[in-house]
Amino acid sequence: MKKYAAIAAIMMITTAPVFAAQGGFNGPSATATQTQTQQGGFVDNDANLTTAAKVKDLKDDSWVKLRGNITERLSDDRYTFRDESGTVNVEIDNKRWNGVTVTPQDKVELQGKVDKEWNDFEIDVKQVIKLNK
Repeated sequence: MKKYAAIAAIMMITTAPVFAAQGGFNGPSATATQTQTQQGGFVDNDANLTTAAKVKDLKDDSWVKLRGNITERLSDDRYTFRDESGTVNVEIDNKRWNGVTVTPQDKVELQGKVDKEWNDFEIDVKQVIKLNK
């Protein structure tokens, strides 16, 4: 009996990495990007890029990626973001800066969620990336 338990344990240990390497969703509604990401390869970082003008049409809690400039500080953690399409207010908590310092001349990439309340909306920024010029 112990022999079977030992064999079963060895089989589980040796096959677990094979199943773990296949992670993610790969079903009938999986997109080509999802499948490609699981297998490795090139992923276009601009694919999920949106603009300040399009943000107002997105649903609450939609994830967005914006590229442009932070032009003005409105309050403690609220700023104005501008890209070629227009402006949008963003909320950046102090912990999200991660030591990055930017000026209005620096191009940044902001990643976060749309936060809609009644007739107002802003982006709740989760990551700030200073881009090379």
